[in-house]
Amino acid sequence: MTDREDELAAKLANVRERIAAACTAAGRAPQDVTLIVVTKTYPASDVRILSRLGVRHVAENKDQDAAPKAADCSDLPLSWHFVGQLQTNKVRSVVGYADVVQSVDRARLVTALSKEAVRAGREVGCLVQVALDAGASERGERGGVAPGGVAELADLIAGSPGLRIDGVMTVAPLTGEYAGRQRAAFGRLMDLSTDLRRAHPAANMVSAGMSADLEEAVAAGATHVRVGTAVLGVRPRLG
Repeated sequence: MTDREDELAAKLANVRERIAAACTAAGRAPQDVTLIVVTKTYPASDVRILSRLGVRHVAENKDQDAAPKAADCSDLPLSWHFVGQLQTNKVRSVVGYADVVQSVDRARLVTALSKEAVRAGREVGCLVQVALDAGASERGERGGVAPGGVAELADLIAGSPGLRIDGVMTVAPLTGEYAGRQRAAFGRLMDLSTDLRRAHPAANMVSAGMSADLEEAVAAGATHVRVGTAVLGVRPRLG
């Protein structure tokens, strides 16, 4: 093994241990929580190492970085998740490699995703990104639809050709009533997931929690956690 592979193996083992411990504390089975490694800013060579170490889900947040990386790693048994704010002019490219778009937060984006999924002959999973820092009709600072808009957007996704409504996602907010209250924020997301599953029973994916707060997410009931820094290391400052 190379030094980098040794490093990633150790960090990955630590994160898996954290997830397992959080599951035990919450009375959950570790296999009920899926680790998604956020590989943004890191090279395809790291993705290849992660794949050898058993990682099956990776995430990116910028198409200009993700598209060539996904192409370089197209031979690997990976599911690619797009987790960043998505502009409609990037949708065609993203649909080419993303199995799940976790950041769906407006009707216009649903329309664009559906058009390109049909054109590409693909079915793309979609999560409604929930902004817990948004007012009644606003979007959040980092994207997302207000809680009151989840049901309508989910119905639109479910009725759109080429798309599948898989569940909900959130990022712990930095402002508003849930700022600094990750457990409460993730609990609110679980309530919204419960409401969503009444109309769409198969939409049981709940994506929440990152390197610093994955334990709170697991305790609240998250099915997927998105971890970057704790596996790959602190990212260099850009610009």
